[in-house]
Amino acid sequence: QRRSLAPSQLAKRKAGDEDDEEEEEDWHPPTSRKRQKAAGETESGECYRSPFRKPLAQLTNRPRCLDSSQHEAFIRSILSKPFKVPIPNYKGPLGLRSLGVKRAGLRGPLHDPFEEGALVLYEPPVLSAHDQLKTDKDKVPVHVVVDPVLSRVLRPHQREGVKFLWDCVTSRRIPGSHGCIMADEMGLGKTLQCITLMWTLLRQSPDCKPEIEKAVVVSPSSLVRNWYNEVEKWLGGRIQPLAIDGGSKEEIDRKLVGFMNQRGLRVPSPILIISYETFRLHAEVLQKGSVGLVICDEGHRLKNSENQTYQALNSLNTPRRVLISGTPIQNDLLEYFSLVHFVNSGILGTAQEFKRHFEMPILKGRDADASEAERHKGEERLKELISIVNRCLIRRTSDILSKYLPVKIEQVVCCRLTPLQTELYKNFLKQAKPVEELKEGKISVSSLSSITSLKKLCNHPALIYDKCVEEEEGFMGALDLFPAGYSTKSVEPQLSGKMLVLDYILAVTKSTSNDKVVLVSNYTQTLDLFEKLCRNRRYLYVRLDGTMSIKKRAKIVERFNSPSSPEFIFMLSSKAGGCGLNLIGANRLVMFDPDWNPANDEQAMARVWRDGQKKMCYIYRLLSTGTIEEKIFQRQTHKKALSSCVVDEEQDVERHFSLGELKELFTLNETTTSDTHDKIKCRRCVNGHQVRPPPDGSDCTSDLSQWQHCADRRGLQDSVLKAAWDAAVTFTFHHHSHEEQRGIP
Repeated sequence: QRRSLAPSQLAKRKAGDEDDEEEEEDWHPPTSRKRQKAAGETESGECYRSPFRKPLAQLTNRPRCLDSSQHEAFIRSILSKPFKVPIPNYKGPLGLRSLGVKRAGLRGPLHDPFEEGALVLYEPPVLSAHDQLKTDKDKVPVHVVVDPVLSRVLRPHQREGVKFLWDCVTSRRIPGSHGCIMADEMGLGKTLQCITLMWTLLRQSPDCKPEIEKAVVVSPSSLVRNWYNEVEKWLGGRIQPLAIDGGSKEEIDRKLVGFMNQRGLRVPSPILIISYETFRLHAEVLQKGSVGLVICDEGHRLKNSENQTYQALNSLNTPRRVLISGTPIQNDLLEYFSLVHFVNSGILGTAQEFKRHFEMPILKGRDADASEAERHKGEERLKELISIVNRCLIRRTSDILSKYLPVKIEQVVCCRLTPLQTELYKNFLKQAKPVEELKEGKISVSSLSSITSLKKLCNHPALIYDKCVEEEEGFMGALDLFPAGYSTKSVEPQLSGKMLVLDYILAVTKSTSNDKVVLVSNYTQTLDLFEKLCRNRRYLYVRLDGTMSIKKRAKIVERFNSPSSPEFIFMLSSKAGGCGLNLIGANRLVMFDPDWNPANDEQAMARVWRDGQKKMCYIYRLLSTGTIEEKIFQRQTHKKALSSCVVDEEQDVERHFSLGELKELFTLNETTTSDTHDKIKCRRCVNGHQVRPPPDGSDCTSDLSQWQHCADRRGLQDSVLKAAWDAAVTFTFHHHSHEEQRGIP
């Protein structure tokens, strides 16, 4: 216990306690002389320094004398201690750019392969304990796992597609080949699957580093902005793509040079999105370096190996090639060969070898006039071709969408010609000389011109009115057949069977629902007629054709798809914008005229039945009964049957028409309700009316198997078409997308 040193307290203690005498004698009052206090002393001079504290040794500037061996040993002891972060259990970040810190232990995958729902593209072999001791830890392969941000939104068929794509481009399906064809039908999410592939290759591989540095996406000009938006949508700013859809030559070259000069693990803009036209014009810049992956959207553009776009892309220095096409076969097998040869050169031999070994036997076997031996040989070669191509081609049909999308009802509507159209048609067939040339097996420029004239006549007589005025070949004296006072300034629907049906469809749809309609035609002249009809009926509309700029296309599509937009009709040129557009704001589509190439029609008709569609969809394909349009539709059926055999592997596709029958273009059948229905010898119908087939399908034809029902007015279920039936409709084929899933009769 500390005692007070005050004089009064000392006096009290001296008087009260004799035992403290010695302590009191030691006390001396402070002297007036000032001196410096020692450390730990009080004002009175007492020192209370701890007895355990040792005084510090005096520092001197004189270094200690060490011999060289001691100095070397001292330095070695310092260097032998590795740097250690003074945080318990610190392992460092998982990224590649951890400065000054080396990841301890075995290498690990970028994402957890054991997480629920993880999509694992590569799983390293399991090593025994003995093998683990012998293996270099820096060379142990790791799992390749799709980023959970993407794997959570992938549907089952899309997960399967991503795995297939990754196996192909990493040469795991075909050793030495790094290409594949994504041939899913429209609406199955091919874009999302390819974005997932690119993101995975740009970030990881079994070697614990990116598989590629850069990727190039080549697409039609109308889809460049769509690809950019899709990357932004699914990756949410994790990557910055470079989209080039316009600009001066110098500006584009500067951007492309900058893209090609990027190097390293984390390239600032690793994805280039460019149109086919721009790529062809600036191919020299892109060919100076190497690219890890090239993706060709709407790849059926590369069906001709002789065109400049094909050759420019083929000379690009990249082993990994992915070709996206919902319609890989459009006209013939040689075009199909060009696509396969582009992604995996040599697996089908040369073009001459392919034609001799595959194309000729298969086409002979598919002809309705083929002998039994030719059919057998054709089937054998077809199986051989399928077995080779299936290793690098993945194909799923739109039937998968029936689980996720509303019902789609597709109807082929045969419309009778008006009296004016019939007289003009017969007058042309009597006068046109190309008819005789075609019957002799010659196809001249004038023959092709005649085909175009007849197709336009089927749309509306107004489209050939100028030729009648000028009395061109085939239209001599035709002007007298038009009504008195006729003028092309106003549209007259009653002069065309198809236009009459369209007028009914639009009027009933507008008055009975809030549905929107897409009108598709191959001719801008027909779109002009649609505009006149819309102005006459006061329908709000937008129009997209080849004259519209790319940037403006994206804006009008986005506006039309908005539920609050007032536009009722979207007019679309199938040549300019049929590929890739998403028009889910509408749920009814009218295909006003057919195209020789079934892929063009399929592409255009797939604009509304896509991801995001909430309403039941109606597709109307209008054909003029007994005319060249039905012949075109029959030819489409033949091509689609060929595509089904090679791509879809449908072995029982009916051999509908001989090639000789398809030459009968310049005829008019006035007595039939449907020339196509007559030719296929439909066994589903009795006296022109369909009967319900037995459950085993024994009496059901495989003719035109995609059309599940034939119908006259009594069998028609669509109220919109019922209203138009009495005006001009003669017959329909219709197909429900959910026939089996929804139990529709």
